[in-house]
Amino acid sequence: MRILLVGAGGVGGALTAIAARRDFFDLLVVADHDPVRAERAAATDPRYVAAQVDASSAEAVTALCREHGITHVMNAVDPVFNMSIFEGAFAAGADYLDMAMSLSQPHPEAPYERCGVKLGDEQFAVADRWEQAGRLALVGIGVEPGLSDVFARYAADHLFAEIDELATRDGANLVVTDDDGNEVFAPSFSMWTTIEECLNPPVVWEKERGWFTTAPFSEPEVFDFPEGIGPVECVNVEHEEVLLMPRWVDCRRATFKYGLGEEMITILEVLHTLGLDRTDKVRVKGVEVSPRDVVAAVLPDPATIGPRMTGKTCAGLWVTGTGKDADGNPTGPRSTYLYHVVDNEWSMQEYGHQCVVWQTAVNPVIALELLATGVWKGAGVLGPEAFDAVPFLDLLTAYGAPWGQREQ
Repeated sequence: MRILLVGAGGVGGALTAIAARRDFFDLLVVADHDPVRAERAAATDPRYVAAQVDASSAEAVTALCREHGITHVMNAVDPVFNMSIFEGAFAAGADYLDMAMSLSQPHPEAPYERCGVKLGDEQFAVADRWEQAGRLALVGIGVEPGLSDVFARYAADHLFAEIDELATRDGANLVVTDDDGNEVFAPSFSMWTTIEECLNPPVVWEKERGWFTTAPFSEPEVFDFPEGIGPVECVNVEHEEVLLMPRWVDCRRATFKYGLGEEMITILEVLHTLGLDRTDKVRVKGVEVSPRDVVAAVLPDPATIGPRMTGKTCAGLWVTGTGKDADGNPTGPRSTYLYHVVDNEWSMQEYGHQCVVWQTAVNPVIALELLATGVWKGAGVLGPEAFDAVPFLDLLTAYGAPWGQREQ
């Protein structure tokens, strides 16, 4: 396997640290628009090579793939670049993986009731082309989407006879402080992506209605997260799980709620009110800039905040329905939370990367290993739900980050 990693930021850097301990690939080209960042990440393993790339150019991605004989393209940049990387990989004859799908567009007339362009629609529109070519685009294989989608497959195959709801619930108790020990606002993940998913209309799926939307931050609920994180208020957020799970897993409802916290919600609402969430460029003193790019640029780089961060992050799937025994016989009502918790102290000590980007990066590395060894196989545009969950979860434990299961 010869991998092109597009993006050497927080997640890309963590991905190289994790992959360096595995032997399933021959070459990993670390490509970024910033050659210094690519070279820094590539310096950690002799199988790594640094390169510069314009992720907005499908032709540039194709050329880099051909130059290095790439078999798999791993997309680790903001999803605004998804389609150029996706198309560049196909043109080069390589398989493709990403951690977030092609972007959505709200319905022009009823944004909080009906879907417009959904997450992943552009990619699924060409699924037949990928399948006919015998090529795989494995989409949404980060932590969320990604791990919770694997949990959905596991729950359907091994725990439930019938599923009422697949409810992704993510939360954390992370705190970032300045040099004086004062708590500061510093998002642990890409602010560009956070704005995109949190201010767009959230999507819900129901068997009787299909996909529909609600208002941002709707339907708040308090969810008690495991391993000391505790109760966190969670709200509806647009996310790929809701668009992926019903395609492969039979359920009556699919939702995604995230524990944003009051401060984050307030900041996002203010950004929206001021128009600072916009991606179209405005002219400022003769220079054209995107307001959202400016917001992302003035905040701390998520890759750098690890030493000043404490706490844990949790990604998981709360499944309700009718359970089943080992023979597949229904056993009555069941409510189970499948989860993965990472402590920032552990990830920093073990890998030198903060817990949120590490948790995101470990899942595509596992997926690449399963593809390299032939345990996972497929063609077309597929989500994690399309594959056997057990080998993935076994490897997650083998990587030193075991998952958990709690009856609710």
